[in-house]
Amino acid sequence: MVKALLAGGAAVALMLGLASQSLAVEQVDVELVLAVDVSLSMSPDELEIQRHGYAAALTHERVLQAIAEGAHGKIAVTYVEWAGSTSQIVIVPWTVIANRADAERVIRQLTAKPPNSARRTSISSALEFGSDLFAESAFRGMKRVIDISGDGPNNQGPPVDLIRDGVVAQGITINGLPLMTNGGFSNAYDVEDLDRYYADCVIGGPGAFMIPVNEWSQFPEAIRRKLVMELAGPASPQWAAEEAAYPPVVLAQARPRYDCLVGEKLWRDRSWLWDSR
Repeated sequence: MVKALLAGGAAVALMLGLASQSLAVEQVDVELVLAVDVSLSMSPDELEIQRHGYAAALTHERVLQAIAEGAHGKIAVTYVEWAGSTSQIVIVPWTVIANRADAERVIRQLTAKPPNSARRTSISSALEFGSDLFAESAFRGMKRVIDISGDGPNNQGPPVDLIRDGVVAQGITINGLPLMTNGGFSNAYDVEDLDRYYADCVIGGPGAFMIPVNEWSQFPEAIRRKLVMELAGPASPQWAAEEAAYPPVVLAQARPRYDCLVGEKLWRDRSWLWDSR
């Protein structure tokens, strides 16, 4: 009898514990990981352009409107800077944004310290790191998105398409911002059609898309557009308006066509050069 009472009490305690954990999770429309490339191929000025671009986008009226029009009227966001396979730094931890004051608080964290660069380019490791961050979130989103930007192909860590497929299998959407911003000066590790590489090897999941950036002057507008589309969703009039006004938006392809190991092969073939990415 005593054992039965103890067992019953333990079960009730477990149920209460699970219930309290459930109540502690805050519901949001989107959990968004902003994963930003800071490899050595980026100049200090370009790193600052990225930071300021995200800061401006998060307080833009259209972005705030897209947040407000969600079912819960709020999102959760974290900002990560990444480079090689062991270089991922959380600059802004998970934070809720429901209004301009929230967005400005994120910006203060984002701009508190200057960005740092690191060697190599591991998109795959950034995706793995980003997917793990969802497990640490105190939020539960109707949609989970990794928003990844970068100026070159994967050249370190696991094959990017295999990691992409694993992340997508978890119900996470990956959107991309390929930075085709070398201004005509090609690095030994560049690929000319980085947008195709992102389309075939990086982005994936329901409604996944990417917006190529061909010069740095386009960056702030591209970030704003991408955030609006991520927060509004493909069925939203805002998505249709953004896509119509500012083409192209390249959706995820059904079947890979690009060599997703091109970055690794370039690195292998040019390993005698300076370790710049």
